[in-house]
Amino acid sequence: MLLIQAASSLLPAAIVREVSHTSPQSSQLRSFAPCAEFGLYSQLYGGAPPALSLAAPCKINLFLRILGKRQDKFHELASLFQTVSLADTLDFWEEPSDESAPLCSMEVSQDSIGREDIPTDETNLVMRALQLFAEKTGEKRRIHCRLHKAVPAQAGLGGGSGDAATAMHAANRLAGFPATQHQLIEWSGELGSDVSFFFSQGSAYCTGRGEIIKPVAPLPAILVYLIKPPFGCSTPDVFRALGLQPGDELVGEDPFEMLRIFQQSPYGAPYVNDLEGPAFKVAPKLRTLRDDIARFGFQHVMMSGSGSTIFAIGSPSAEVINSWQSEVTQKHAGVTIFEQRFCSRPGDEKLWYFES
Repeated sequence: MLLIQAASSLLPAAIVREVSHTSPQSSQLRSFAPCAEFGLYSQLYGGAPPALSLAAPCKINLFLRILGKRQDKFHELASLFQTVSLADTLDFWEEPSDESAPLCSMEVSQDSIGREDIPTDETNLVMRALQLFAEKTGEKRRIHCRLHKAVPAQAGLGGGSGDAATAMHAANRLAGFPATQHQLIEWSGELGSDVSFFFSQGSAYCTGRGEIIKPVAPLPAILVYLIKPPFGCSTPDVFRALGLQPGDELVGEDPFEMLRIFQQSPYGAPYVNDLEGPAFKVAPKLRTLRDDIARFGFQHVMMSGSGSTIFAIGSPSAEVINSWQSEVTQKHAGVTIFEQRFCSRPGDEKLWYFES
């Protein structure tokens, strides 16, 4: 049994100062410098800089077809996943093997979104990913992770899955790449259906439960707005509202044809999400939000995944370009709007997102 320990109760909370780093794809990517007053990076490591800092982007579903419900009660889907530049930041420190010390631990930065609801024990996907990597490889070095959460939860953005994939890549990298990319993809399927996707270059056609990944050529870094209401959507509730029984099929557009059109141009492609209707039953306010955003003249407006984030592709009409965000936030209290772009991972498997 591997030893796992949460760091949140070990030392007083660190105070951190954000330092923005721009990239060609996003001005939202962040890393952290020591607090000017306290000189702290980490609750455990103080002012010692991390061995590795990586960004974990989120994802949206450019189309999501639910093809049916299988006899094993899982839903069969076909979807085009795309990474977006809104990203969490994960910092990693490493120590030599020590049988008396926890093998992995983590903390959450003070200004993380939803910090009070983020566990730092073995229920967190980051901890599970670090543990799984150690189990599969026999690696004994100890790893501590600090998570800065910028991607909202229960949003249909795959934030936890992106964090897990990033942690597994980091563990492999710190260990000198003992595992192949294929192995990481295979192992990550044990953590959740979406995790494997993040080992692609950022654009992939996903089938099965979402764990079967067919990478496609990265899409261009087009502008996308993520509009997150203050409430989330429970994925099980949304699928229950869909109402399929084992063996049922859901007729709809051909996902292969949709993929072909997207590869020609994301602007003229069919944006379809079979979970929009069920999600709107679960959260009727979400339909109103989607419809209100669609009035502003974006090329496409749709819900991502099982919700609750709505995304808008491209720019709004010229006459509302300076007013639409205030209109949305005034009518829909608690809504957060993120201006982002599609992003991609380098072709070199030893590099992660936003690296070159």
